[in-house]
Amino acid sequence: MFHATTILAYRGDGYAVIGGDGQVTLGNCVFKGNATKIRTLCGGKILSGFAGSTADAFTLFEMFERILENKKGDLLKSVMEFSKEWRKDKYLRRLEAMMIVLNKEHIYILSGTGDVIEPEDGKIAAIGSGGNYALSAARALDRFGKLESKEIVLESLKIAGELCIYTNNNIKILELK
Repeated sequence: MFHATTILAYRGDGYAVIGGDGQVTLGNCVFKGNATKIRTLCGGKILSGFAGSTADAFTLFEMFERILENKKGDLLKSVMEFSKEWRKDKYLRRLEAMMIVLNKEHIYILSGTGDVIEPEDGKIAAIGSGGNYALSAARALDRFGKLESKEIVLESLKIAGELCIYTNNNIKILELK
């Protein structure tokens, strides 16, 4: 489990939302509280989030963007190619890192071990130390609430921030409509 962050993504019919907290933890200290761990890719057509170290995030985001460009923005083909490259690289595959990438049609969790996981429900995914808290809250709010997708992500991340000591409530959100 990564003691680094919480990223939550939510995908519906014709929209996608991703959010992340801002806490950077170094050992048992909060090093920074307002980091940005989510970003848009492919000219704003794809959302992504990262759990792991900052240097690793930049390396992996750049690699994924290069592949997206080569695959002309096709998320499924890019995810598969990225997974192969990440796993083949002796240095990168040792990273304790995970990514979520999504657009309006697909959502995937990626890891250095070659995992490409599409959530069972096809619409909610979470990574990081507070990921399970955020995922549980999002599923409950989605199932029993009447909130908009952005509100589901925001409120779920707030709940994770109340429970996980590696997650704060300095939340940033990106969306595709």
